[in-house]
Amino acid sequence: MATKIPVTVITGFLGSGKTSLIRHLLQNNQGRRIAVLVNEFGELGIDGELLKSCQVCPEDEDGGSNIFELTNGCLCCTVQEEFYPTMQELLKRRDSIDCIVIETSGLALPKPLIKAFRWQEIRTGATVDAVITVVDCAAVAAGTFASDPEAIAAQRQADDSLEHETPLQELFEDQLACADLVVLTKTDLVDAETKAKVEELVKQELPRVVKIVESENSQLDPSILLGYQAAVEDNLDSRPSHHDTEEDHDHDDDITSTHVILDQAFDPEKLQKQLEKLTNQQEIYRIKGFVVVPNKPMRLVMQGVGNRFDKFYDRPWLPEEARQTRLVFIGRNLQAAEIESQLVAF
Repeated sequence: MATKIPVTVITGFLGSGKTSLIRHLLQNNQGRRIAVLVNEFGELGIDGELLKSCQVCPEDEDGGSNIFELTNGCLCCTVQEEFYPTMQELLKRRDSIDCIVIETSGLALPKPLIKAFRWQEIRTGATVDAVITVVDCAAVAAGTFASDPEAIAAQRQADDSLEHETPLQELFEDQLACADLVVLTKTDLVDAETKAKVEELVKQELPRVVKIVESENSQLDPSILLGYQAAVEDNLDSRPSHHDTEEDHDHDDDITSTHVILDQAFDPEKLQKQLEKLTNQQEIYRIKGFVVVPNKPMRLVMQGVGNRFDKFYDRPWLPEEARQTRLVFIGRNLQAAEIESQLVAF
């Protein structure tokens, strides 16, 4: 019988650094053939595109053929509709995959997803190697758990498939209770004393001994993230959860995502100031996307959570792709036409 494919589940709130962690893993895969499932939010698959740009596949294959975007809602609430058929397709390719990494949305409860690995059709071909929980050290120190709680609320309300209304405190505890490894990110934003307090708080929420590691820029050696052989689906009793199921609840239809696609180049600093201005004019919780910069052959990644922005060049523009600025906005009562008109006029 063929060896089961090990699956690493990476969970944590929006903006904690999950995508950056996986991107670094793919760029330093040490020869491993890694398939990635991304629980994306919004019409433009920005996180999936970021991972595809890592060029992790052999030269004779499609560079994004191992990246799968699950866009129809919170993964823990759409296991049967989205996750199951995708896993079935991956298991058909088990001879060409060494491991699978799943990036959950910031609202996902780990346990319902892991229970799916008990299904006979999946358990014969895959096992959960480990659950890795990414914790934003600065946000926990501030008592908010996520760098922008309003962005989490927006994500929650905009997802019609979401079946649980778990408070951030309980969701934070559930993510830690299921962890085999905790990664503290944004440690450069706090002092040593504060970091120690956050680490102690995390330890108090862990139901068993779990290693805690630090990463300022979400960069860790693959040997730290892979190869736990924990068979998590067989050990769920030691991973308590506040809510395995929740009743349906109403959603706020005013929380939406919109996007702009412009055949226009921008100066990065001036664009950031314009985006900051837009977040003050409208209730925008999250901005992410790619930007064309004048006289630059590289694609700029622009990300904003609340009033905190980050930008970096990820790869050269490909000869066959259109050089377009593409940005996704998530927020309440978004005025899409106004957002686009201000950027076009800028």
